[in-house]
Amino acid sequence: MFHRLSLVLSVAAVFSLTASAQDAAKIGERVGKITLTDIRALPRTLADFGERKALVLVFTNTTCPLAQRYLPTLKSLEKAYRDKGVPFVAVNAAEDDTLLTMATHAVKYEVEFPTVKDFGGNAARALGVKRTPEAVVLDAENKVRYRGRIDDQFRLGGSRKEPTKQELKDAIEAVLANKPVDVAETEVDGCPIEFAAPRKAKGVNFAEHVAPILKKHCWECHRSGGSAPFALTTAKQAAARAKSVAEAVATQRMPPWFAGHESVPFANRRALSDAERETLADWARTGAEPGDPDKAPAPPEPLTGKWQIGTPDLVLETGVIDLPARGDIPYRYAVLPHIFRDETWLQDVQILPDNPQSLHHCNMAFATLTEGFKEENFITGQVPGGEPMTLDPGVGCRIPKGALLVLQMHFVSTGKPEKCRVSVGFRYPRGVVDKQLRNMQLTRRDFAVPPGAPAHKVAASRTLEADAVGVGLFAHMHLRGKDMTFTAHPPAGKSEPLLVIPNYNFSWQIPYRWEPGQMKLAKGTKLECVAHFDNSSFNPYNPDPRATVRNGPQTHHEMMIGFFFYTHATEKLNLTIDAKTGRVKEMK
Repeated sequence: MFHRLSLVLSVAAVFSLTASAQDAAKIGERVGKITLTDIRALPRTLADFGERKALVLVFTNTTCPLAQRYLPTLKSLEKAYRDKGVPFVAVNAAEDDTLLTMATHAVKYEVEFPTVKDFGGNAARALGVKRTPEAVVLDAENKVRYRGRIDDQFRLGGSRKEPTKQELKDAIEAVLANKPVDVAETEVDGCPIEFAAPRKAKGVNFAEHVAPILKKHCWECHRSGGSAPFALTTAKQAAARAKSVAEAVATQRMPPWFAGHESVPFANRRALSDAERETLADWARTGAEPGDPDKAPAPPEPLTGKWQIGTPDLVLETGVIDLPARGDIPYRYAVLPHIFRDETWLQDVQILPDNPQSLHHCNMAFATLTEGFKEENFITGQVPGGEPMTLDPGVGCRIPKGALLVLQMHFVSTGKPEKCRVSVGFRYPRGVVDKQLRNMQLTRRDFAVPPGAPAHKVAASRTLEADAVGVGLFAHMHLRGKDMTFTAHPPAGKSEPLLVIPNYNFSWQIPYRWEPGQMKLAKGTKLECVAHFDNSSFNPYNPDPRATVRNGPQTHHEMMIGFFFYTHATEKLNLTIDAKTGRVKEMK
């Protein structure tokens, strides 16, 4: 806990994220500017709640027992006042709760109203809040009208069956009626909100302390020729952005990773430890010293080739596609100019646009004259924050005899006419293929997200017809996507959460891959996918909170697709593949 507390306070000192000491607003006084951080690591203010008659802020965390017991009460109150111009917001006041922890907690307890983070304790200090769960009611002018407990039902020493006093509810009613609040302040049972004292920064330098962290977590993208907009491989490059890097990692914007902490461990997990975040903060605070360059790890070689999968065995291309300067662009489809005359096996696949800023995402599937297209024919895609399909040794993707490959391309306008050609590179397996990669899509299309709904639920499920070994998971929604949870319900035994994405981000759609052979699921297991959509005005990416949103191809529509990639556990194909053609070698 100490590491996270000291880290956030250290970074706050660098960027003046923590407000200077100030007297808390008294009852009847207007609150000044308060900056909070939402589950997507975006800074938010009270103005983001729009026009309202009152605003309820409830300070909470993920560990205070009293705060957890009051969540059902808060959920009920929020629903009762949602259409009366009284938004609720949960303000996480525990420095040791990360954004992922906070967001996962909200999903677990089915909290529909926004949850935000009070980094450094600014909001708690400004509002005079000292415990969780303590509530504050602001009126339309941001004046403090009530500060105190929710009601008298749950106390540290016990609880009543029903509350005898409901101070928070009474305060809301008084504000709505434009009347004085009879009981404007009460004492609060609960857990103290602790503000750690700033600590002295450790002396660290780039060569010995920072570069190893960047090598482990950042250089994959932040290198010359990498996918990131700038490199961080030299002391000079990193020092120029030391404060930005420290802020990005302290607020958990970087590195991009959206799997909640309760999820099963993934092989491609991107995350920094508390000590690593602290080191980056200390380096920024102490002048970003370069250190002895001879002690720094060797920087990665610049990426000069365009193929991350290595030199492809086969490259197929679309023609040049002309794109308009503005407006929604209907999905474009292209059949790649190649017929697979024999059954062919693939090991690696990369979709590569020559104008990446114009292509938001692209899906590839195969189709045959006899079977046409089926959902299970999906092969792979190219998405923001994604990576090429690279299969483990012994696993292959089967393309049947006579198949064609079809691309579904979602282009976006950039403000000027554009052209784009999409290439696809393929590498064939080297050696023996024992298992075929398969996929199952957990999807619904018959949904309608109501206007203003903060967490509209859509669910889908399918059942495994054979023992399976999971390869990975992938989630796809659009701008109103809020969270997605995958759960395995075995025919016997306890249900297991496979993946919780509590803060889905349309701009970072990354796959979640298990260690090879580790995720085993029995025949008859029901795979359930539950998604929530935020169609409220608080969603910073919402195109129109007044619209009813249905399934559709454009970003102002929505999609709900959970992908499960797997192999059959007992399958042993023992196919020797020709590395030059991808075809099965005939045994002599």
